[in-house]
Amino acid sequence: MAVGILAALTCAAASRYGLRPALRTSLWTVCGLAGLAAFGLLMDVITLMFGEGVDSWPAAANHTLAATGGLLLAATVRSGQRPTVEAAALAASAAPRPVQLAARAGTAAFLPYAAMKQVWAFGGTFAGTSGAEMRAASERNGASQIWLTLESWGLDGTMLLAALGIFLLWGLVRPWGQVFPRWTLFLRGRRVPRWLPLTPALIGAATLAPYGVLGLGYMALATMHVVTIRNGDFHLPDDALVVGWIGLAAFAVYGYALVVAARSYWLRTCRLPHR
Repeated sequence: MAVGILAALTCAAASRYGLRPALRTSLWTVCGLAGLAAFGLLMDVITLMFGEGVDSWPAAANHTLAATGGLLLAATVRSGQRPTVEAAALAASAAPRPVQLAARAGTAAFLPYAAMKQVWAFGGTFAGTSGAEMRAASERNGASQIWLTLESWGLDGTMLLAALGIFLLWGLVRPWGQVFPRWTLFLRGRRVPRWLPLTPALIGAATLAPYGVLGLGYMALATMHVVTIRNGDFHLPDDALVVGWIGLAAFAVYGYALVVAARSYWLRTCRLPHR
């Protein structure tokens, strides 16, 4: 509520006095706070898709509203800025090389995670836990029938989501992410609406980047035996530690890459004409 009130007062002042530097800074600050309040929205979407429902509907609604507010605040603070000649030149091309290197790092970080998940989906054993045990854990934890059906086909739901995430990441850094391809029939040749890739990108970045970074810090403390890690669905704490390092490293690197790619896409597509 405090963030909402601050956002309303800042937007009212910006509407009356214009986007002065101090108000622009305040808008970015409130936008960041809204992003923090939206933390967990991606997890809500995943549990809604593959579980029996979200943990808390009021919390999920709060995450959704906070994410929407963050996007609108960011659009507001950018509305008064005209694109430079350099930004216009970048808009028609791929992302700069450092951004594409970040995308490669984000892709590579998910490879061990996807391999681990597929080993379990195929019925193999990793970190002392078999695929059958992981399936039983999924049923015990309330996985949906869609999730269980995918596992019976040898497909892991989170691995498929990781593949979609990589597709999104490269769409943000390559030119084909700005224009609908030929197979889209009536839409081919038209520019992709900016909100279409940016919305999932910002939600994913706001969730995975802090989750991964903080989780890696926790894994480091657990490795040094400063804190105790729970077994969870695994037999030994060391098994849970191995899986935690693989998963959280993927989330941290990919989340950072998504932040970099989303910022580049935002700048390269700012004020582009739509045909």
